[in-house]
Amino acid sequence: MLARSAAESEIFAGNRAVGRIALAVTAAAGRSRRRTVHEAGSLRVRFPNVAADGALEAVIVNTAGGMTGGDRFGIDIAVGATARLTVTTAAAEKVYRSLGPDTEVGVKLDVGPGAALAWLPQETILFDRVRLRRTIDVDLAAGARLILAEAIVFGRSAMGETLERGHLFDRWRVRVGGAMVFADSVRLDGPIAERLRRRAIANGGVAMASILKIPGDEAAVAAVRALGNDCVGELGVSAWNGLAAARLVAADGAALRRDLIGVLTALGAMPLPRLWLN
Repeated sequence: MLARSAAESEIFAGNRAVGRIALAVTAAAGRSRRRTVHEAGSLRVRFPNVAADGALEAVIVNTAGGMTGGDRFGIDIAVGATARLTVTTAAAEKVYRSLGPDTEVGVKLDVGPGAALAWLPQETILFDRVRLRRTIDVDLAAGARLILAEAIVFGRSAMGETLERGHLFDRWRVRVGGAMVFADSVRLDGPIAERLRRRAIANGGVAMASILKIPGDEAAVAAVRALGNDCVGELGVSAWNGLAAARLVAADGAALRRDLIGVLTALGAMPLPRLWLN
Protein backbone atom coordinates (compact mmCIF):
# COMPACT_ATOMS: atom_id res chain seq x y z
CA MET A 1 0.00 0.00 0.00
CA LEU A 2 2.87 2.39 0.87
CA ALA A 3 4.61 1.56 -2.40
CA ARG A 4 1.41 2.28 -4.32
CA SER A 5 0.95 5.59 -2.51
CA ALA A 6 4.53 6.62 -3.31
CA ALA A 7 4.05 5.68 -6.96
CA GLU A 8 0.84 7.70 -7.16
CA SER A 9 2.63 10.68 -5.61
CA GLU A 10 5.39 10.41 -8.22
CA ILE A 11 2.83 10.30 -11.04
CA PHE A 12 1.00 13.31 -9.57
CA ALA A 13 4.24 15.31 -9.27
CA GLY A 14 5.26 14.36 -12.80
CA ASN A 15 2.04 15.82 -14.18
CA ARG A 16 2.35 19.17 -12.42
CA ALA A 17 3.23 22.25 -14.44
CA VAL A 18 6.41 24.14 -13.63
CA GLY A 19 7.37 27.39 -15.30
CA ARG A 20 9.89 30.18 -14.89
CA ILE A 21 10.75 33.44 -16.61
CA ALA A 22 13.86 35.50 -15.93
CA LEU A 23 13.89 38.77 -17.88
CA ALA A 24 16.32 41.67 -17.75
CA VAL A 25 15.71 44.94 -19.61
CA THR A 26 18.21 47.69 -20.32
CA ALA A 27 18.05 51.18 -21.85
CA ALA A 28 20.13 52.35 -24.80
CA ALA A 29 19.74 55.43 -26.99
CA GLY A 30 16.45 56.30 -25.34
CA ARG A 31 14.85 52.90 -26.00
CA SER A 32 14.28 49.96 -23.68
CA ARG A 33 15.51 46.60 -24.93
CA ARG A 34 15.76 43.00 -23.80
CA ARG A 35 19.15 42.20 -22.32
CA THR A 36 18.52 38.60 -21.27
CA VAL A 37 15.48 36.34 -21.53
CA HIS A 38 15.21 32.91 -19.91
CA GLU A 39 12.13 30.72 -20.28
CA ALA A 40 11.53 27.32 -18.72
CA GLY A 41 8.57 24.98 -18.52
CA SER A 42 5.18 26.35 -19.52
CA LEU A 43 5.91 30.07 -19.13
CA ARG A 44 6.82 32.21 -22.13
CA VAL A 45 7.26 35.94 -22.64
CA ARG A 46 6.67 37.85 -25.87
CA PHE A 47 7.41 41.45 -26.86
CA PRO A 48 4.76 42.75 -29.27
CA ASN A 49 5.35 46.47 -28.96
CA VAL A 50 7.88 49.19 -28.30
CA ALA A 51 5.99 52.40 -27.58
CA ALA A 52 6.72 55.67 -29.34
CA ASP A 53 8.39 56.90 -26.15
CA GLY A 54 10.79 53.92 -26.18
CA ALA A 55 9.11 51.87 -23.44
CA LEU A 56 9.03 48.09 -23.90
CA GLU A 57 5.95 45.88 -23.45
CA ALA A 58 6.23 42.25 -22.32
CA VAL A 59 3.36 39.74 -22.47
CA ILE A 60 3.53 36.61 -20.31
CA VAL A 61 1.96 33.45 -21.74
CA ASN A 62 1.20 30.29 -19.75
CA THR A 63 1.08 27.46 -22.26
CA ALA A 64 -0.25 25.09 -19.59
CA GLY A 65 -3.67 26.69 -20.05
CA GLY A 66 -4.10 27.47 -16.37
CA MET A 67 -2.80 26.46 -12.96
CA THR A 68 -3.81 23.87 -10.40
CA GLY A 69 -2.65 22.31 -7.15
CA GLY A 70 1.02 21.37 -7.11
CA ASP A 71 1.97 23.67 -10.01
CA ARG A 72 4.90 26.02 -9.37
CA PHE A 73 5.68 29.22 -11.28
CA GLY A 74 8.39 31.83 -10.84
CA ILE A 75 8.84 35.21 -12.52
CA ASP A 76 11.99 37.32 -12.08
CA ILE A 77 12.15 40.70 -13.80
CA ALA A 78 14.97 43.23 -13.62
CA VAL A 79 14.55 46.69 -15.15
CA GLY A 80 17.90 48.42 -15.57
CA ALA A 81 18.66 52.08 -14.93
CA THR A 82 16.36 54.47 -16.89
CA ALA A 83 14.66 51.58 -18.74
CA ARG A 84 10.85 51.44 -18.96
CA LEU A 85 8.82 48.25 -19.04
CA THR A 86 5.13 47.34 -18.99
CA VAL A 87 4.28 43.71 -18.18
CA THR A 88 0.89 42.11 -18.79
CA THR A 89 -0.50 38.64 -19.53
CA ALA A 90 -2.00 37.26 -22.71
CA ALA A 91 -5.25 36.39 -20.92
CA ALA A 92 -6.80 36.16 -17.50
CA GLU A 93 -5.00 33.44 -15.53
CA LYS A 94 -7.22 30.60 -14.28
CA VAL A 95 -6.38 28.72 -11.10
CA TYR A 96 -8.37 25.50 -10.79
CA ARG A 97 -9.31 23.31 -7.83
CA SER A 98 -6.65 21.42 -5.93
CA LEU A 99 -6.70 17.89 -4.58
CA GLY A 100 -4.46 18.98 -1.71
CA PRO A 101 -1.25 20.90 -2.49
CA ASP A 102 -1.05 24.64 -3.14
CA THR A 103 -0.50 26.30 -6.48
CA GLU A 104 2.63 28.38 -5.88
CA VAL A 105 3.47 31.60 -7.71
CA GLY A 106 6.54 33.68 -6.84
CA VAL A 107 7.16 37.07 -8.45
CA LYS A 108 10.35 39.09 -7.96
CA LEU A 109 10.64 42.57 -9.47
CA ASP A 110 13.81 44.67 -9.39
CA VAL A 111 13.68 48.25 -10.72
CA GLY A 112 16.88 50.24 -11.10
CA PRO A 113 17.63 53.97 -10.67
CA GLY A 114 15.42 56.18 -12.83
CA ALA A 115 13.66 53.10 -14.27
CA ALA A 116 9.89 52.55 -14.49
CA LEU A 117 7.87 49.34 -14.26
CA ALA A 118 4.13 48.90 -14.78
CA TRP A 119 3.09 45.43 -13.58
CA LEU A 120 -0.40 45.02 -15.09
CA PRO A 121 -1.39 41.37 -15.50
CA GLN A 122 -4.96 40.59 -16.43
CA GLU A 123 -7.24 39.14 -13.77
CA THR A 124 -6.55 35.94 -11.84
CA ILE A 125 -9.73 33.84 -11.82
CA LEU A 126 -10.09 31.39 -8.94
CA PHE A 127 -12.26 28.27 -9.15
CA ASP A 128 -14.00 26.40 -6.35
CA ARG A 129 -11.69 24.42 -4.02
CA VAL A 130 -8.68 26.40 -5.23
CA ARG A 131 -5.48 26.58 -3.19
CA LEU A 132 -3.23 29.47 -4.24
CA ARG A 133 -0.14 30.82 -2.52
CA ARG A 134 1.37 33.86 -4.23
CA THR A 135 4.23 36.12 -3.17
CA ILE A 136 5.27 39.38 -4.84
CA ASP A 137 8.60 40.91 -3.79
CA VAL A 138 9.64 44.28 -5.23
CA ASP A 139 12.96 46.08 -4.83
CA LEU A 140 13.09 49.66 -6.09
CA ALA A 141 16.19 51.81 -6.33
CA ALA A 142 15.94 55.42 -5.28
CA GLY A 143 14.18 57.36 -8.04
CA ALA A 144 12.53 54.28 -9.57
CA ARG A 145 8.85 54.36 -10.49
CA LEU A 146 6.29 51.61 -10.05
CA ILE A 147 2.65 50.88 -10.79
CA LEU A 148 1.62 47.46 -9.50
CA ALA A 149 -1.92 46.16 -10.03
CA GLU A 150 -3.40 42.75 -9.30
CA ALA A 151 -7.04 41.70 -9.67
CA ILE A 152 -8.68 38.53 -8.35
CA VAL A 153 -12.07 37.17 -9.40
CA PHE A 154 -13.70 34.53 -7.20
CA GLY A 155 -15.60 32.47 -9.77
CA ARG A 156 -16.92 33.42 -13.21
CA SER A 157 -20.35 34.90 -12.54
CA ALA A 158 -21.20 35.12 -16.24
CA MET A 159 -20.75 31.33 -16.48
CA GLY A 160 -22.89 30.68 -13.41
CA GLU A 161 -19.84 29.54 -11.44
CA THR A 162 -19.25 30.27 -7.77
CA LEU A 163 -16.31 29.75 -5.47
CA GLU A 164 -17.65 28.39 -2.20
CA ARG A 165 -14.52 27.13 -0.47
CA GLY A 166 -10.77 27.33 -0.97
CA HIS A 167 -7.55 28.85 0.25
CA LEU A 168 -5.84 32.07 -0.86
CA PHE A 169 -2.64 33.52 0.54
CA ASP A 170 -1.37 36.62 -1.27
CA ARG A 171 1.66 38.47 0.13
CA TRP A 172 3.24 41.70 -1.16
CA ARG A 173 6.52 43.17 0.09
CA VAL A 174 7.92 46.38 -1.46
CA ARG A 175 11.26 47.95 -0.61
CA VAL A 176 12.81 51.23 -1.74
CA GLY A 177 16.57 51.51 -1.35
CA GLY A 178 16.48 48.34 0.76
CA ALA A 179 13.94 49.75 3.26
CA MET A 180 10.50 48.22 3.56
CA VAL A 181 7.81 50.74 2.53
CA PHE A 182 4.79 48.51 1.91
CA ALA A 183 3.78 45.13 3.35
CA ASP A 184 0.42 43.55 2.68
CA SER A 185 -0.95 40.05 3.18
CA VAL A 186 -4.36 38.65 2.32
CA ARG A 187 -5.47 35.27 3.63
CA LEU A 188 -8.86 33.72 2.93
CA ASP A 189 -9.37 30.14 4.02
CA GLY A 190 -12.29 27.72 4.16
CA PRO A 191 -15.75 29.19 3.39
CA ILE A 192 -14.56 32.04 1.17
CA ALA A 193 -18.00 32.81 -0.30
CA GLU A 194 -19.42 33.29 3.18
CA ARG A 195 -16.63 35.68 4.10
CA LEU A 196 -16.99 37.71 0.91
CA ARG A 197 -20.63 38.30 1.75
CA ARG A 198 -19.65 40.13 4.93
CA ARG A 199 -20.02 43.89 4.68
CA ALA A 200 -16.57 44.60 6.09
CA ILE A 201 -14.87 42.31 3.55
CA ALA A 202 -16.54 42.50 0.12
CA ASN A 203 -20.23 43.13 0.85
CA GLY A 204 -21.20 40.37 -1.58
CA GLY A 205 -18.72 41.31 -4.31
CA VAL A 206 -16.73 38.53 -5.97
CA ALA A 207 -14.00 40.60 -7.63
CA MET A 208 -11.33 42.71 -5.99
CA ALA A 209 -8.10 44.46 -6.89
CA SER A 210 -5.19 46.31 -5.32
CA ILE A 211 -3.09 49.00 -6.97
CA LEU A 212 0.14 50.50 -5.68
CA LYS A 213 1.87 53.57 -7.15
CA ILE A 214 5.37 54.76 -6.22
CA PRO A 215 5.94 57.64 -6.07
CA GLY A 216 2.40 58.55 -5.11
CA ASP A 217 0.95 61.58 -3.38
CA GLU A 218 -2.28 63.41 -2.60
CA ALA A 219 -2.52 64.57 -6.21
CA ALA A 220 -2.78 60.91 -7.27
CA VAL A 221 -5.45 60.36 -4.61
CA ALA A 222 -7.41 63.39 -5.82
CA ALA A 223 -7.27 62.16 -9.42
CA VAL A 224 -8.75 58.80 -8.41
CA ARG A 225 -11.41 60.31 -6.16
CA ALA A 226 -12.44 62.60 -9.01
CA LEU A 227 -13.82 59.50 -10.75
CA GLY A 228 -16.69 59.66 -8.27
CA ASN A 229 -19.80 57.92 -9.56
CA ASP A 230 -17.99 56.72 -12.67
CA CYS A 231 -16.96 53.67 -10.63
CA VAL A 232 -19.63 50.98 -10.47
CA GLY A 233 -18.04 49.17 -7.52
CA GLU A 234 -16.50 50.30 -4.25
CA LEU A 235 -13.21 52.19 -4.24
CA GLY A 236 -10.84 53.39 -1.54
CA VAL A 237 -7.57 55.25 -2.07
CA SER A 238 -4.99 56.91 0.16
CA ALA A 239 -1.38 58.16 0.11
CA TRP A 240 1.37 58.15 2.72
CA ASN A 241 5.17 58.19 2.86
CA GLY A 242 5.58 58.75 -0.86
CA LEU A 243 3.23 56.03 -2.14
CA ALA A 244 -0.44 55.77 -3.10
CA ALA A 245 -2.59 52.66 -2.76
CA ALA A 246 -6.09 51.87 -4.02
CA ARG A 247 -8.47 49.01 -3.27
CA LEU A 248 -11.39 48.05 -5.47
CA VAL A 249 -14.30 45.66 -4.94
CA ALA A 250 -16.97 44.92 -7.54
CA ALA A 251 -19.92 42.62 -8.12
CA ASP A 252 -18.15 40.70 -10.91
CA GLY A 253 -15.07 40.63 -13.10
CA ALA A 254 -16.50 42.81 -15.86
CA ALA A 255 -17.39 45.60 -13.42
CA LEU A 256 -13.97 45.34 -11.82
CA ARG A 257 -12.18 45.58 -15.19
CA ARG A 258 -14.13 48.76 -16.01
CA ASP A 259 -13.21 50.37 -12.71
CA LEU A 260 -9.60 49.23 -12.93
CA ILE A 261 -9.13 50.88 -16.32
CA GLY A 262 -10.52 54.14 -14.92
CA VAL A 263 -8.31 54.10 -11.83
CA LEU A 264 -5.15 53.13 -13.72
CA THR A 265 -5.80 55.87 -16.25
CA ALA A 266 -6.26 58.40 -13.43
CA LEU A 267 -2.95 57.23 -11.92
CA GLY A 268 -1.12 57.81 -15.19
CA ALA A 269 -0.65 54.18 -16.27
CA MET A 270 -0.95 55.11 -19.92
CA PRO A 271 -0.98 53.75 -22.45
CA LEU A 272 -2.55 50.60 -21.03
CA PRO A 273 -1.56 47.33 -22.75
CA ARG A 274 -3.64 46.72 -25.86
CA LEU A 275 -4.73 43.35 -24.51
CA TRP A 276 -6.54 45.16 -21.68
CA LEU A 277 -8.67 47.03 -24.17
CA ASN A 278 -9.62 44.18 -26.54
